[in-house]
Amino acid sequence: MKTTVNSLLFFLFLVPICIFGQTTLKGTVTEQSTSIPLPGVNVIIKGTSTGTATDFDGNYQINVKNGDVLVFSYVGYKSTEITYTGQLTLDVALEENAAQLNEVVIIGYGSTTKKDATGSVESITEKDFTKGNIVTPENLLSGRIAGVSITTSGAPGSGSQIKIRGGSSINASNDPLIIIDGLPIDNNGVSGSRGVLASINPNDIDSFSVLKDASATAIYGSRASNGVIIIVTKKGKSTFSATYDAQFSFGELTDRIDVFSASEFRQLVNSQPINGTTMNTSLLGAASTDWQNEIFRNTFSNQHNVSLQGALFKALPARFSFGVTNQQGALLTSKFERRNLSLALNPTFFDNHLKVNLNANLSYEDNRFGDSGQIGAAIHYDPTQPIYDPASPFGGYYQHRNGNILLLGTTNPVASLLQTNNTGDSNRTYGNLNFDYKFHFLPELRAVLNLGYDETEAKTINYTSTLVPTNDPVKGNSSRGFQTRTNKLLDGYLTYNKEFNKVRTELTAGYSYQQFTNSGSNTGNMRDPGSFPSTFADPNVVLIGFFGRANLTFLDKYLLTLTYRRDGTSRFSKDNQWGDFPAAAVAWNISDEDFLKDSKVISNLKLRAGYGITGQQAVNEKDIFLNRYRGGDANSQYQFNNQVINSLIASEINPNLKWEETATIEFGIDYGLFNERLSGSLNFFQKNSTDLLFTASVADGTNFSNSIIQNIGELQIQGIEYSLNADVVKQDDFNVNFNFNATFLDRKIKKLALGQDVRTGGIAGGTGNNIQLLREGEAPNSFSVFKQLYDVSGNPIEGAYVDLNGDNIINDDDRYLKESPGANVILGFQANIDYKNFDLAFNLRANLGNYVYNNVNSSNAQYERIQDNAVLANLPKSVLNTNFQRTSDVIISDIYLEDASFLKMDNITLGYTFNNITKDLKSIRLWAGVQNVFTITNYSGLDPEVFDGIDNLIYPRSRNVLVGANFKF
Repeated sequence: MKTTVNSLLFFLFLVPICIFGQTTLKGTVTEQSTSIPLPGVNVIIKGTSTGTATDFDGNYQINVKNGDVLVFSYVGYKSTEITYTGQLTLDVALEENAAQLNEVVIIGYGSTTKKDATGSVESITEKDFTKGNIVTPENLLSGRIAGVSITTSGAPGSGSQIKIRGGSSINASNDPLIIIDGLPIDNNGVSGSRGVLASINPNDIDSFSVLKDASATAIYGSRASNGVIIIVTKKGKSTFSATYDAQFSFGELTDRIDVFSASEFRQLVNSQPINGTTMNTSLLGAASTDWQNEIFRNTFSNQHNVSLQGALFKALPARFSFGVTNQQGALLTSKFERRNLSLALNPTFFDNHLKVNLNANLSYEDNRFGDSGQIGAAIHYDPTQPIYDPASPFGGYYQHRNGNILLLGTTNPVASLLQTNNTGDSNRTYGNLNFDYKFHFLPELRAVLNLGYDETEAKTINYTSTLVPTNDPVKGNSSRGFQTRTNKLLDGYLTYNKEFNKVRTELTAGYSYQQFTNSGSNTGNMRDPGSFPSTFADPNVVLIGFFGRANLTFLDKYLLTLTYRRDGTSRFSKDNQWGDFPAAAVAWNISDEDFLKDSKVISNLKLRAGYGITGQQAVNEKDIFLNRYRGGDANSQYQFNNQVINSLIASEINPNLKWEETATIEFGIDYGLFNERLSGSLNFFQKNSTDLLFTASVADGTNFSNSIIQNIGELQIQGIEYSLNADVVKQDDFNVNFNFNATFLDRKIKKLALGQDVRTGGIAGGTGNNIQLLREGEAPNSFSVFKQLYDVSGNPIEGAYVDLNGDNIINDDDRYLKESPGANVILGFQANIDYKNFDLAFNLRANLGNYVYNNVNSSNAQYERIQDNAVLANLPKSVLNTNFQRTSDVIISDIYLEDASFLKMDNITLGYTFNNITKDLKSIRLWAGVQNVFTITNYSGLDPEVFDGIDNLIYPRSRNVLVGANFKF
C-alpha cells in the first residue's frame, strides 16, 4: 500500500497547475454592520461540492458560469444566495445572526451544530489555534479548552502528557482516545519515534473537537473513559490557492541548577569534613568548567510548509502539502527532523449523492536522542576538571582514572554525549478512504464506509564508541532494533435524517472492526559474543464494536440524545470480552422560548444534562489472561541425553480480568450575551471509575507472581469548568478578542484492594524509596513524607521528625500525606488583538495547588555527596540552606515538597500583513514572537511543570525567539 500511495502522491504533485478553470469571479465578503472583511467564509455553488473560502482579508475567487447560484455562509451570520449573471466582481456583506449558532461540531461518527449539541463538546478551528513554535499538533490546543491540560518536555519533537478532566484511572492509561479523520490511533508508539503525534504536521490540521463527558464519548465505548480528541485535517477545494509558510526559531536555556563554581567547590572541599573526615583535596583539578554550560547549547530550528489546493481536471477538489521540520535540542547531540507529504482528494459523484474523501499521509521522522541522564551527571561532575585530556586513553576526554584504569564514579558528561550516537528513524503511512452515499430513492438515508490504515516502520541504531570509559572486557556497543506497528480499521454505519412535523430525527447505527499488530527484532550488542539477537511479536489486539445513536429535536428547543455501544476486545478472556456502554443526554434551548427569543441581552441560553458509562481496556500485558511462559536464565537449565535445555517458567495469569468502567454525570449551561459578544459554558461533572485495572498483591502460592493486574478499586473525580469568549472590541479596523477558561478538580480514591495503602512514586537517592501513596479517601499519588522539625532559629534539624503517632519511634508509621501533584485549579487565557494590518496574540496558562517533590535537592544536596565513590562530585548550592550531611537521613523530609503553582506566558506573537502584493501574490504576513516567555512561581527548581509531580531533572524548556513569513497566492 505504501508503494501505491507514494506513486500517487508523486504523480499528482507533477500535475500542472494550468488545469484549473479559466472563468473566475472575484470579490470580497465583509460584515454588514462594520464593513470588516470576513476570513473563512464558505463560498459554494449551490447543488455542487465546488467551493472556496475567503482569505485573511475576506477575498475570494471561484470559477462560475451564468446561472450558478452562489451560497455565502459563515458561522454566526445569515447565509446569502446570489445568482451569478456574468459580472467580473461580486462583493457581499453578510448580516450577523448569532442566534443561529450553526457552527459545525464534529462528534463521533457524524457532526452536529453548536446549538444542537447535548454533550460537553468543544471545537477549535484553525483561526483559534495556539500560536508560536508548534512542532507537534497537540500544542495547538495548549491552554485553549477548559478541562484539557497538556504537558510537554523540552526535548525536540517531544510527545506530551494529555489529560482531559484529570484522566479516569490510577494504574491504567489516562491518555485520551485520539482520532484522525475517523481513524482511532494507537497511543503506543515505536522506539524510533518521539511520540504517536510527533509524525503529524500541525500545518495540515483544520480543527479539533474535544469530547469530554460520557454522553459525548460513549459512542467510542471501551476507549472513551479519558475523553476523545477528534482531529480533522484540511481538505481539497475547487478554487486554486497556494501558501508557503516559513518559521525560524533561536532558542536559549535561561536557567540552570545552581551548583558550586570551581573556586567555590575548592573552598568547600577544603573546609567541609564528611562525617568528621577531611576530604582528599589531591583529587581536585586546576581547571574551571561549568559542566551545564558545556552540555547545553543555543539552538536553531526551522519549519517550512507548502500547500496547494484546487480542482484537478476541473472536477476533482484536491489539496497537496509538503512540510519540513528541523529542530535542535538544547541538550548536546539531540535533534528532531520530520518530513511530511499529504494528499486530500474530495470528489463527488451521482449528482452529489456520493461523496468520497481520500486522505493519504507520509511522514519520515529522524531523531538523535541525547542521553538526558547526562543532565544529572553535569550537576555532579567535578567543576575543577577539564573537558579534554590529550593523554587520555578514552578518546582524548578527561576521565577520572589511575593510568588506564577508570576510577569508580560519575564520568565526563560531554564525553558521554559525544561518544554515543543513538538514532531512531520512523516511516509512517496513515490515512483513510471514506465513502458517504445518500440513497437516490431515499435521500434521508446515508451509508458511510470508512477504511483506515496506519503503519509505522522504525529502526533504532545504538552506537557507543569503543573508547567510552569502562573497565569491562567488552568495549562499546553496536546494536540495531526494528519495529513495525500496524493499525487497520473498517467502520460502516447508516444515518437516517427525517423531520416529522415538529420533530427532527437523526438515527445512526453501525459496526466497527479494528486490528493492531506489533512486532520487531533486535540484534543485541554485536561486539559482545555473549549477546544474542531477539525477536518479538505481540498477540494481535482486535476491537469490535456495534454502536447506535438517536438524536431527537422537538420544536427546535428540546433535545434528546441516546447512545449505545457494545464492544469486544481480545485483551480479555472469552467470558469478559464484551462490555456495554450506554449514555443519554437532554438539552433545552431556553433562549428559543417566547419569553426570551426577543431578548436584547440573552442571545443564547441552553441547559444540558447527561449520564453515561465508558470503558478502559488499555493494559500493558495484552495477553495477561493467556497461559504464558518465559525462558529461564543460565542457572535454570537441566540436562537431558547430554543436551542442556533451558527451562520454561510459567508467568502470572488473571483470567478474570475485565473492563475498567467510568460512569459520568454532568450538568451544563451554554450561554451567549449581547448577540454573542460574550459566550461560553459552565459545566458541573462527577466521574466514578470502578473495577480499576490495578497491579495489586495476591496471596503467596496462588499465582506465579506475588502481584498481578486485577480489577480492584474506585476513583472519583469531581469538577467545574467555565469558559468565556469575549469580543471586547469590534470595529472597522480594531478588534480585541479574549478567551478565558478555568477548571476546578477534586480527585479522591474511594476504594482500594482490601483497603490497603499502596506505595508508589519511586525516587532517586538510596534504594527502593517511594515518595507517593495511594490511600482510600485521599487524592491519587499524594505525597507521603515525614514532618520536619526545626530548631529555635528556624533551621531544619537533620533526621529529626515529628512523632505523629506518639509511640516514641520514628518509622514509616509517622509519615503523613501532604498535598498531591495534581493542580486543583487550571486556568487558560488567550488574547487576539487586530489593528488595521497588525495582529497581536498571546497565551497564558496557570496551575494552582499543584505540588512537586524536588528530587534534585533531596538526592543531591547533602555534603556526603561530595564523595562520589573514588572521586569528588559537585552539589546543588541549596545544601547551604539546610547543611544536611546524609541523604538517607533526610530524603523523605517534607522540606523537599514545594508548592509548584505557576503562571506561564507560553507565547506572544506580533504580525503585519501586506495585501495585494501582485496579481498572483495575495498577501504576505511577517511576524515575530517569543515562546516560553516567562514563568512566575515560588518553586525553587528549574521548572514547576513536571510529569507526575516528581522533579528528577526533566529535559529543560528553552526560550525561543521566533520569526516567520506566510505567503498566500
